[in-house]
Amino acid sequence: MPEEPSPPGTVRPGGRTARTRAAALRAAEDALIETGFDALDLADIARRADIGKTTVYRRWGTPAALVADLLLDMAEQSLPRTETGTLDGDLRANARLVHKTLTDPRSGALFKAVVTAAAGHPATATALHRFYATRITEWAPCVEQATARGEVPEGTDPAEVIRAVSAPLYYRFLVSGDPLDAASAERAAAAAAAAARAGAYVTRVG
Repeated sequence: MPEEPSPPGTVRPGGRTARTRAAALRAAEDALIETGFDALDLADIARRADIGKTTVYRRWGTPAALVADLLLDMAEQSLPRTETGTLDGDLRANARLVHKTLTDPRSGALFKAVVTAAAGHPATATALHRFYATRITEWAPCVEQATARGEVPEGTDPAEVIRAVSAPLYYRFLVSGDPLDAASAERAAAAAAAAARAGAYVTRVG
């Protein structure tokens, strides 16, 4: 029985196909930043990337599938975590990275566009969730190391601590419109570290 084809945008190609994918994803970034998801058009992506429309339609099929592949690529290209030797230092580094990403004119606009896309397209939402799961997994060891050093209680959930750092920053960015400045990033990191030390994120005992 033949295998079913993979969903559009999920196969990682090599050689010329990899260059085609990279060009299309870069074009998708530009289009999302300039016009948002609702105006994303595969024919326009083909024109921007200087590749054939048939190639774009065959590979991705829909704008939502293209954005899902873009999120996969973003997860793969994300910067590795910083290790400072202390929980406070590591969480500040995480908060500063989130702050830098969201306040950058290009990446901030891109994140707003993909969040908008995810709101109405399950496949894109799944890719967005996978992107953030990858980032949390990348940073979780800083909490595990803090637990081993005795900085936070045994049973502290690393993922919850990392979420606590970025959540108030995304709230300012996407919901409240309050200033997203360096001071707010520092406060988010300090609050998450203090709560972790107090046992707020202990989810298992023994």
